[in-house]
Amino acid sequence: MTDDATRALRDAIARGVPERLILADIEDLRPYECDGLTAYRTVPRLVVLPETAEQAAHVLATCHERGVPVVARGAGTGLSGGAMPHADGVVLSLAKFNRILGIDPQNRTARVQPGVRNVAISQAAAPLGLYYAPDPSSQIACTIGGNVAENAGGVHCLKYGLTVHNIVALDVLTITGERLTIGAGALDQPGYDLLALLTGSEGMLAVIVEVTVKLLPKPQVAQVVMGVYDRVDAAGVAVGRIIAAGITPGGLEMMDNGCIRAAEDYLHAGYPVEAAAILLCELDGTAEEVAEDLARVEALMRDAGASDIRISQSEEERLRFWAGRKAAFPAVGRISPDYYCMDGTIPRKELPNVLNRIEALSQRYGLPVVNVFHAGDGNLHPLILFNGGDPAQLHRAEQLGGEILELCVEVGGAITGEHGVGFEKINQMCSQFAKDELVQFHALKAAFDPKGLLNPGKAVPTLARCAEYGAMRISHGELPFPELERF
Repeated sequence: MTDDATRALRDAIARGVPERLILADIEDLRPYECDGLTAYRTVPRLVVLPETAEQAAHVLATCHERGVPVVARGAGTGLSGGAMPHADGVVLSLAKFNRILGIDPQNRTARVQPGVRNVAISQAAAPLGLYYAPDPSSQIACTIGGNVAENAGGVHCLKYGLTVHNIVALDVLTITGERLTIGAGALDQPGYDLLALLTGSEGMLAVIVEVTVKLLPKPQVAQVVMGVYDRVDAAGVAVGRIIAAGITPGGLEMMDNGCIRAAEDYLHAGYPVEAAAILLCELDGTAEEVAEDLARVEALMRDAGASDIRISQSEEERLRFWAGRKAAFPAVGRISPDYYCMDGTIPRKELPNVLNRIEALSQRYGLPVVNVFHAGDGNLHPLILFNGGDPAQLHRAEQLGGEILELCVEVGGAITGEHGVGFEKINQMCSQFAKDELVQFHALKAAFDPKGLLNPGKAVPTLARCAEYGAMRISHGELPFPELERF
């Protein structure tokens, strides 16, 4: 688009938004060229940072009138390219929507703006003995609006659910600037479950301007059991046995040796650096419940081959065990020039098989893979280590990541658990979903956004793209999924 067209767009936006909130200089635009998936970058035409819902509505209505794409952005911590700008579009940053509007201890809810950091909700509710359960590893930086857009989970999602299970209402703006309230404080609402539809919609249906979240009372007691294993697949077996025994831990996480060493060197969490893998299993509830479950989990871990068991003896030690796990991503960043963080989900029973096959893929591609993930719900986060300065290594890392996602689908899983599809996994959507299903996704998108202006090119592939992807795979002799033949 020409400079004249950009100036005209800026002038139109400035009729409803102060000029100080509109960024147009290249130096100001570059910080918005990517999210956590830094391998791909695009500079937007404009960035707008509205301070009110009315200003945001004006931006949307203006862009709708002129056919200009809009990409909503939170903190930019996403890892799937979901906030990558459109070169001809506007980035609508919700960073200034950062207020907690109210906490209702009787109903155990909090009304917050989308730019509020995840951890800030629990900090504000702590004096009331309450907290917000979903806790992504990036919770000190990620925002609740982004969490809703991606349906984020976290360490404690096994017992307490994903974002979709912990919100009761959303206020959103449509592409035309109309404000809608989805959901309410009541236990149930008539009609379609649009709250669940919008959660995880990756900014493709509407722009969030307010979220009402559930708050939970803090457990009386919480302790972490660390199981130490000499084999990664043995730790995977232990996960299945714990869940099969009817125990629902507050969190059940696994780290392999590469992540253990990186996290211990970075944070000194007390991890055994010679272990092939560790399991972190948190049990919470009353003192009696926790004591009973601790004994059962310890027996199950030993039965699965644990060489050592460590139990947190204080709140400080419990938090230190979790701090190492939550710092795993930045810790790995210290030992490799770059890493590619994957996100796929598999049935728990497939953990030993899939972990062994990921190791075989790592050997075949000649790139190290370290694993840290939400073992309790089978949400994998393999980290592929590579040097981004070498284009060949980046290409191999992308190919390896794609094969890991295809493996997840092959064993009955999904290509994402909490990071979203974004730009990163759009080809693998062709493997997971059939033609008729993708047609329905496009129909839903069109119902909210007929012109296709909200976050275009993300999450849901066109049928033409899937046909090209299927043809490419056939030419390489790769067609593990019969549904590809339908395109």
